[in-house]
Amino acid sequence: MEGDRVPSPEQSVEERLLFLQENMVSFVNQFNMPVIEVSLVLSKYIRIILDSLLEAAEKEGESLPQNLVEAWPIEANPDAPTIESFPLDRLLGSLDEDRMDILDTLIRSIMNETRLPFVPVITLLREWEQLARIQLSQAGSPGHLFSPMEFPDGF
Repeated sequence: MEGDRVPSPEQSVEERLLFLQENMVSFVNQFNMPVIEVSLVLSKYIRIILDSLLEAAEKEGESLPQNLVEAWPIEANPDAPTIESFPLDRLLGSLDEDRMDILDTLIRSIMNETRLPFVPVITLLREWEQLARIQLSQAGSPGHLFSPMEFPDGF
């Protein structure tokens, strides 16, 4: 993990989130992680965290804001092929499970060690998800799904 040490749970949420963000970007860049693999890991964490938040909100008789519950909107090319038109069995067979497990472990470890609250984490992951969905929507062929995830400056 990047930096000298993992921020303690007593440090600000912003510092802990920044540590998570920096480590995720560093790992994804260092291993040229394909957007489809990043998307699958993000999807897993969003589902897990969202389920937990929805359960807690339901117990309290509350509801969550839509920007946490639903994927953020993107502008997609309506003429681009949809993922359903790609050979999913071959796509799934091409995934690097080890690389995905490492990203998964990195996210889980930082969340657990820093005791990050779920709401800021899911907001961060929704931002990542939006970026990944934009890149996935631009895929013109199955091979494009395995293009390395790209980040805008300052991400």
